[in-house]
Amino acid sequence: MPRFALKIEYNGAPFAGWQRQADLPSVQGAVEAALARLEPGQHSIAAAGRTDTGVHALGQVAHCDLARHWDPFRLSEALNYHLKPDPVAVVACAAVPDDWHARFSALARHYLFRVVVRRAPLTHDDGLAWRVMQPLSLSAMQEGAAQLIGQHDFTTFRASGCQAKSPVKTLDRLEIEELDYPGGREFRFHLSARSFLHNQVRSFVGTLERVGAGAWAPEDVGTALAARDRAACGPVCPPHGLYLRAVDYPSDPFA
Repeated sequence: MPRFALKIEYNGAPFAGWQRQADLPSVQGAVEAALARLEPGQHSIAAAGRTDTGVHALGQVAHCDLARHWDPFRLSEALNYHLKPDPVAVVACAAVPDDWHARFSALARHYLFRVVVRRAPLTHDDGLAWRVMQPLSLSAMQEGAAQLIGQHDFTTFRASGCQAKSPVKTLDRLEIEELDYPGGREFRFHLSARSFLHNQVRSFVGTLERVGAGAWAPEDVGTALAARDRAACGPVCPPHGLYLRAVDYPSDPFA
């Protein structure tokens, strides 16, 4: 059966996450339903990462096996037609080898988290960024973030129900930039690792927001990390500012 890689963009607001659910809408379910309109029958696709309820994607990657040898462009066009009106789009499609796997072939995952600081409610970015009202210090958050880079036991920053075999992960990048934003400021958190624990990114950002607001000192992040205790974590921020931005592979299947 021919295998195809799909690069998928979606707004996570209407979905109970990526993973297929029996009674709730999911991104996986929407894509599989669109595939069934092209080739009737059951379809099961695999993705690079299982995003949670309300989390968005700019570059989720999944693969599917089909009976026909589709032209990749025609496949993406047909899927996008049948995905309407769901806020899901296939932005690239490519034929890949039978042993290529969206999850297990991935080398790194890159996430973006958007925080907007302003008093006024968000209009255009409502549901697409986390609004906070108190000023944040970029330098303090950067100082706190630096203590999380590298290989650590991230027990403090994993969800209690996380199913990963080990809390030890290597965080390759956690950079924060400050940008102009109408009526306020925007902070963008850029994170990269081979893999992440459940709620790890949201735990990082929620903790660093406390540092930026002055409620925590930057060195408190290192203390929390060393505690290896979920109770030592700062608040977990809401999901709607989080995006799966991109996934790296040994060679880009969409190049």
